[in-house]
Amino acid sequence: MARPRDTSRTARLAIDRVVCREALAFARSLPDACCDLIYVDPPFFTGSLRTARGRVGFADRWTGGLKQYLAFLHPHWPEFRRLLAPHGSLWVHLDWHAAHYVKIQLDTVFGYDNFLNEIIWHYRTGGVSRRWFGRKHDTILAYARTLGRHRFDVLRGGRYRTDGLNLDGHRPYKSTRRGRLYFHPAGPALTDVWDIPFLSTVSLERCGWPTQKPLALLERIISAATRPGDLVADFFCGSGTTLIAARRLRRHWLGCDAARRAVQLSTRRLRSAASKSPPPLVRARRHE
Repeated sequence: MARPRDTSRTARLAIDRVVCREALAFARSLPDACCDLIYVDPPFFTGSLRTARGRVGFADRWTGGLKQYLAFLHPHWPEFRRLLAPHGSLWVHLDWHAAHYVKIQLDTVFGYDNFLNEIIWHYRTGGVSRRWFGRKHDTILAYARTLGRHRFDVLRGGRYRTDGLNLDGHRPYKSTRRGRLYFHPAGPALTDVWDIPFLSTVSLERCGWPTQKPLALLERIISAATRPGDLVADFFCGSGTTLIAARRLRRHWLGCDAARRAVQLSTRRLRSAASKSPPPLVRARRHE
């Protein structure tokens, strides 16, 4: 008989660690409502071997096709929902291959009304297609554990696309017939289309993992959806970018990956980051 899961919110939980383990098995070993944010970057159903620097990272091939791929992903969603605190959220990173199918799965498990955003991460890199428009974006699906209780901070940046702006000190404004119309000095609120550069082959961030994501991307998600001292989990952590971003922002973290090389890369990068950034805050007590 399988041992029952520990569902106590006060169960002892070892945090700030990365382990070599299958995502579903590791998730099932954790107590209920222990995570404030879960970000996952699973295989995309590309049908290819994902390689970097001539080495295989993992095989994104599915002998049973789309049906097998979706059957692999589906058991993860109820486990991730169980792990989220009432104010928590799940962010699932995919691309055009299967994002629309996975959204249906997530609507079913999390509830259609708990959908927050379809983030379009737009980038310019790689070749140009002669048969269709270049596919230059990924999709990130965001769901609240409980809509209305979820954590979210408006992020700002960039420039206002408004002619005739003036400055009153640091406050931009536009003169209208009714007087001055002031704009937020930090810039416009970010929308669901993000222009963040992809990591080029010569980027200093590159560490040799084929699907490595930019720190700027993960820092934006973590900044919007968590507070200092919160726990961020990544169950397909790859080279550990999510974990490093969490640490830089003074959040706690948990990571796992089935590939030993990924865990080795994550561990090495985390050790390097530990010497350059302050430790996370002590975990805040929950009030839910």
